[in-house]
Amino acid sequence: MKQVAETERLILREFDLSDAPDFYEMNLDNEVMKYTGDVPFTSLEESEELIRNYDRYINHGFGRWTVVLKETNEILGWCGLKYIKSVDEVDLGYRFKRKHWNKGYATEASIASLDIGFNEYDLDLIVGRTMVDNVASRKVLEKVGMTYWKEFDFEEHPGVYYRIFRKDYK
Repeated sequence: MKQVAETERLILREFDLSDAPDFYEMNLDNEVMKYTGDVPFTSLEESEELIRNYDRYINHGFGRWTVVLKETNEILGWCGLKYIKSVDEVDLGYRFKRKHWNKGYATEASIASLDIGFNEYDLDLIVGRTMVDNVASRKVLEKVGMTYWKEFDFEEHPGVYYRIFRKDYK
């Protein structure tokens, strides 16, 4: 497991097969999945398969990363960057177990992800996308310095795009 970032409370590291049970558990929670547009895993094996086939680190150098609480070594969820070829953009995304919501972890992990994107990969722009009704996610995007850009169709739901340019970061 390659560690990619460390913050005051968190470690971000590459996915590992041992993360599969936590990711499976997280994706079974309807509240966690409500605004993702993703279908929950139907089995632990599906979660394992996603991790086995995750090629973003090889193809782009970055990707989504497992977020671990340093104090307890507990897996909180994931956060990171994703290159979206169809629109030629890098997206900041995150998903956390519900019991870890509203503790600032998404913001802290997102800032670490933006640092990596701008400082290690020299990205000029990073976007954040979410459904209009996902108020909590919109707040995270705003807290990390992203600004509203435009509306779009998010998995057949009204969505919003946020963005931040390297020149405007910190």
